[in-house]
Amino acid sequence: MTGLETTELPRPTLTDSDPRTLAAEILKSLTYRIGKDATVAKQHDWLAASIFVVRDRIIDRWIGATKRAYDHKDKRVYYLSLEFLIGRLMRDAFSNLGLLEEMRAALSSLGVDFDAIAELEPDAALGNGGLGRLAACFMESMATVDIPAHGYGIRYENGMFRQEISDGWQVELPEKWLDHGNPWDFERRERSFEVGFGGTVESVTTREGRLERHVWKAGERVLAVAFDTPVVGWRGKRVNTLRLWSAFPVDPILLEKFNAGDHVGALMESNKADALSRVLYPADSHKEGQELRLRQEYFFSSASLQDIIQRHLSVYGTLINLPDKAAIHLNDTHPAVAVAELMRLLMDIHGIDFDTAWSVTKRTFAYTNHTLLPEALESWPVPLFERLLPRLMQIIYSINAQVLLEARAMRTFSDEEIRRISLIHEDGERRVRMGNLAFVGSHSINGVSALHTELMKQTVFHDLHRLYPGRINNKTNGITPRRWLIQCNPGLTGLIREAIGDAFLDDIDRLADLERFAEDAAFREKFAAVKRANKERLATIAWERLHVRVDPSALFDIQIKRIHEYKRQFLNIVEAVALYDQIRSHPEREWMPRVKFFGGKAAPSYHNAKLIIKLANDVAKVINRDPAVRDLLKIVFIPNYNVSTAEIMMPAADLSEQISTAGMEASGTGNMKFALNGAITIGTLDGANVEIKERVGDDNIVIFGLTADEVAAKRQGGYEPRQLIESSPELSQALQAISSGVFSPDEPDRYRTLVNGLYDNDWFMVAADFDAYAAAQRRIDGIWRNSPDWNAKAIRNTARVGWFSSDRTIREYANDIWKVPA
Repeated sequence: MTGLETTELPRPTLTDSDPRTLAAEILKSLTYRIGKDATVAKQHDWLAASIFVVRDRIIDRWIGATKRAYDHKDKRVYYLSLEFLIGRLMRDAFSNLGLLEEMRAALSSLGVDFDAIAELEPDAALGNGGLGRLAACFMESMATVDIPAHGYGIRYENGMFRQEISDGWQVELPEKWLDHGNPWDFERRERSFEVGFGGTVESVTTREGRLERHVWKAGERVLAVAFDTPVVGWRGKRVNTLRLWSAFPVDPILLEKFNAGDHVGALMESNKADALSRVLYPADSHKEGQELRLRQEYFFSSASLQDIIQRHLSVYGTLINLPDKAAIHLNDTHPAVAVAELMRLLMDIHGIDFDTAWSVTKRTFAYTNHTLLPEALESWPVPLFERLLPRLMQIIYSINAQVLLEARAMRTFSDEEIRRISLIHEDGERRVRMGNLAFVGSHSINGVSALHTELMKQTVFHDLHRLYPGRINNKTNGITPRRWLIQCNPGLTGLIREAIGDAFLDDIDRLADLERFAEDAAFREKFAAVKRANKERLATIAWERLHVRVDPSALFDIQIKRIHEYKRQFLNIVEAVALYDQIRSHPEREWMPRVKFFGGKAAPSYHNAKLIIKLANDVAKVINRDPAVRDLLKIVFIPNYNVSTAEIMMPAADLSEQISTAGMEASGTGNMKFALNGAITIGTLDGANVEIKERVGDDNIVIFGLTADEVAAKRQGGYEPRQLIESSPELSQALQAISSGVFSPDEPDRYRTLVNGLYDNDWFMVAADFDAYAAAQRRIDGIWRNSPDWNAKAIRNTARVGWFSSDRTIREYANDIWKVPA
C-alpha cells in the first residue's frame, strides 16, 4: 500500500440491529463524534450519539435512493411549502427503520433511559398548523410509497414563536430549536444560489431592433444555502430529501462602511439576509412585515426552482421536457410566485420564448388550495411587488393579458366576471392576486376535502373554473399512521396487533379487521385501559406544567388547533360557561365529569384570537376554583401547542372538537388523528368531517349545526343574531356573564367588544349554532354514561378511518396529478 491508500471501513447496515452492536456503536459515536467519555456524558450527549448511530444507517439508503432516481431517470416530485411541521425526528426515524426497540435496549444496557433523552430533542420550528403538518405527513408518505421527491422550504431559525401564557395572555418568544445544532441536517454549500430583489429591468435588442430578452439587474442579492434533512419512509424502503434554505449575505460585511466608523451600517446587508430565514409568518399588519413575507416567499421559491433546473439540466440538457420529468407542487398560495419565477428563468436565463415557456410552466405546476378565506389567498400591493420584483411584475402582466384575452374570446364572460378572473385586483388598491396566479399557472388545482372542492368551484374560483373547467379536482387529506398511531400510541398499537396481527402496519386499511372486536366485552375493557393510561399521562402533564389536577376518569374533551374565530374556540368556551351555570343551578342532576382541554397559538397580530386565549384562561381560573362545581367541570389551556404535545393529547382524547363554521374549514387533519386514536367526534358538517361521518357511520359521530348552504343563506340576509340570543336563556346568560366581567373582575369590559360582535353580526355563527351545540354536548353526556357503548363507538372510529391515511392521498396525487408510479 502507498501512503495515499486507505482501507474502507465497513458501513453499518440495517441488519446490524443487535442491541449489543448498537450499544458499542453508541459508545464509539459518543467518543469520536461528541468527544465525551461515557462517565461524563450528559443526557443531550447520549441523544446526539444515538441519532448519529441511526443516521449512519439512513445515509446509505439516502444515497442509494438518490442514485436510483438518477440512474433510472425517474420523474421526481418537488413539493414547495412555506411550512414543514415535522416535529421531533428521532422516534420517527428509529421506528420507520425498525430499530426503536433495539435502540431502547441498547441504551438501557448503557444505563440510559431512551424516553428521557427522546424528550430532550426539540421540535423543529418549521411550521404552525395543519398546512405544515400535512406537508410533513406527505413527505413521509412519499418515501413510504417509493416516490422520488424533494421537499423545499425555509430553515427558520426561530420558527413562528414559542408560546408562553402570562396572566392568561399569550406571550410570543423566539423558538431556539437550533441553538445546539441539528444532528439531522446536512449543509450543502455547493448548492447555493443567488436570489435578487429590487433594481431595474433592461431590454436587450438585436441589431435589427427586435427584442431579444430582458435582463433584471437586481439592486440587492442574497445567497440561499441548502440544508438537507433525510426523510425516512416506512421500513426504510426509500429515503427522500427535505431541502431547506438559509439566507446568507453575499458580502457579510461592508468593509468600506465599517472602516469609516459605521459599524452598524456595515452589517445592514447581513441583517437583511438574516431576517429572511429567521421567523415564520412575520406579522403583516404593517408594511415592513408584508415586505418581509413577500421576500421570504420569493427567496425560497427562486432558490428551489434554480436547484430543480440545475438538477434537470445535468441529466437531460434541455428544459423543454421539464413537465415529463418534474412535477412541482405548490402547497397553498405562499409559493405561487414560483409561477412567474419559472417563466423568468425559462425566458431570460435559458432563452425560451414566451409561448413555449408558458406551456412548460402550466404542465409542470400543480396547486393545492387550502382555504376559502379571501384574506388567506394572499394578494400583494402592486407598488410593493413591482419595487421588489420588477421583472416578475412584467411577466405577470403578460400572463394576465393572455388569460384575459382568452376569457374575452369565449364571449361568455361579463366585464365583472373578467375583472374577477384578472390576476390584478383593480377595485381600490391594485393588488396581485396570488391565488389566481397559482390557478392559471397550474394544470391541476385540488381541494383537500370533497366539500371544500365543491365550494372552491362555487366561490373563490367560480369564474376561473368556468374558464378552465377540467382543472379542479379533489384529494382529501390524510395523515401518516406511523406518526399518529404506531409511534404516538404504542399501547393501542400493541392491543391492535394482539387482536388482528401485524398486517395493518403495512396496509392501514386492514384496521377494518378490528371492527368485530367492538362488541367484545373483554377487548373493550382492554381498549379502555389503554385510553386510561394515555389520559393519566396527559393528567400528569397538566399538573407538571400548570399545577392543575384533573381526574383521568372524567371525559377528556379536547380542542387543539390554531386559534381562529372560524374554528370557534369561542363557541366551546361559551358552552362551558353555560354548563358551569347549569351545574351550579341544578346540583341535583346527574352531571358527567368533564375536562375541557384547549391548545393552540394565535397569530401575533390577531387581536380577537389572542383575546379568546385570555378568555379561556380567565374562565378556567374561575371554574377550576369554584367548590360548587365539585370537579364536575375543569378547563385547561396547554401552552405552546406543537407536534410533540399533540402526540400526547390526541391518544388521551375521549371527545374530539371539530366545530368550525360550516363551509370555512378546508379539511382538517386533527379530526382524522383523533378518530384514529379512538376519540368520538363532535362536529359540524365541515371539511373532512363530512367524509369521516360517511366512513364511521352516523351512530359513531355527533353532528350538529348549520350546513354550509345554510350558513351562506343566513349571511345573505334576514339573520338577526340579537333576536336569537335573547330567545336562548342559556346563551344569553352565558354571554352576559362574560361581557359583564364575571370572569374578568380586574377589567370588566375586557370581553364586551367580543360579545357585542355576536349581537351585531355573528359572522362565524357562534350564536346561530349554540343551542344545537349545547344539545349535542348533552347527547355526548348520555353516550358517555354507558361506557360499553362509548367504547364500542370509539373502537369503530379507529377501525373505520384507515382510509384517511396520507399514503392513500399521495397515491391519488401520484396517479391523477403528478403522473408518477407509486
